[in-house]
Amino acid sequence: MSGCINSITENQTWESVLIMKKGIWVVLGWLCCAATATRAAPTAVFRFGFDDTSLQGQIEGPRVDEQRRLVALDTELQDMLVKSGCCSLVNLGAVENQASGMDMRRCNGCDADLARKVGATISVTGWVQKVSNLILNINVVARDVTTGRVIGAGSVDIRGNTDESWSRGLSYLLRNRLHPSEWGRISDECLRECQ
Repeated sequence: MSGCINSITENQTWESVLIMKKGIWVVLGWLCCAATATRAAPTAVFRFGFDDTSLQGQIEGPRVDEQRRLVALDTELQDMLVKSGCCSLVNLGAVENQASGMDMRRCNGCDADLARKVGATISVTGWVQKVSNLILNINVVARDVTTGRVIGAGSVDIRGNTDESWSRGLSYLLRNRLHPSEWGRISDECLRECQ
């Protein structure tokens, strides 16, 4: 009879250990998720620029449908970055007028200076280059605001000047080239190297 009692006690002990292990994993998982959620970096996402080098653009000037697509790309990029969990958007109101008059591609890191003024740790700029009505490319650059170093950059060529091609191009760029979930880690590494 005592062997039976010991067996029950051992089984109950193992069940308790398993329950404790499961509990520990649940708590660790929750802590990891909470840490990730709080690590969303304050990010300044500037409006997309448009570089129309096409003959059509030189002759006819800006097109309404392309300007509308740029605004849609702004919104899509912001939504994708927030949904990735890596970024929380900062309000650009204090620097919006200044930023609208700048070519972020050629200002030698001025985006980082503007982002710093609004409390961001990451700056994101983008532009679309139109070569022709068939050939365009979408470009995005992410920069660590503290160091000024590029922590993510990519470009994707798209075929066709449609809402769908622009949207798919941006989605592909973020999923396959930019990897925003790594920006925080890369930014932390930049800070350690500079100290």
